[in-house]
Amino acid sequence: MTSNTQLSPCSVLLLAGGRGQRMGGQDKGLIEWHGEPLIAHLQRKVRPLTDDLIISCNRNRERYAPFADQLVTDDEEDFPGPLAGIRAGLRAARHSHLLVLPCDVPRIDLPLLQSMRETASLHPESPLMLRHDEHWEPLLCVIPVALLPAFEEAWHEGERSPGRLMRSLGAQALICPDNDPRLANLNTPELLSSHNTVSD
Repeated sequence: MTSNTQLSPCSVLLLAGGRGQRMGGQDKGLIEWHGEPLIAHLQRKVRPLTDDLIISCNRNRERYAPFADQLVTDDEEDFPGPLAGIRAGLRAARHSHLLVLPCDVPRIDLPLLQSMRETASLHPESPLMLRHDEHWEPLLCVIPVALLPAFEEAWHEGERSPGRLMRSLGAQALICPDNDPRLANLNTPELLSSHNTVSD
């Protein structure tokens, strides 16, 4: 399956650089689900969308490398949070927009990813975030790379919340159904074991 040729090319960032506290300190992207590491499931979903697949990781670079076109790491030590990974992804991106996903949403599907890109293309100067159940999902987003200076300025002023930053920049929302199973964050061992169905 190939991406919609009417859409401009985008870069894709998979966030796998966290501390993994809810997984007992394990590197979450490398935890197996249905016989494969989580990062493999995400890589397979986004590969048709991009020729610039970036993974943000702070350890096990050699294990992530086969799944990415580029690897990036945080520019500060001690796992400063997802905004650090997003900044690194924006700096590395080769296209005008960066689609961002965390590594623990293996049930996301290609139609939703395409909807994110299509909706973002209607507001090319604004960030796009998914929203459901009255909650924003700041790590499921599309960001214009031209906003990198604003991200850097906010970071240096002490901002660490991606959602708050993107809302301050006029973020658009793509509304998903309440309790959308495609957005399930499988970020604990219990959640991984309870979601037994692999989406295509």
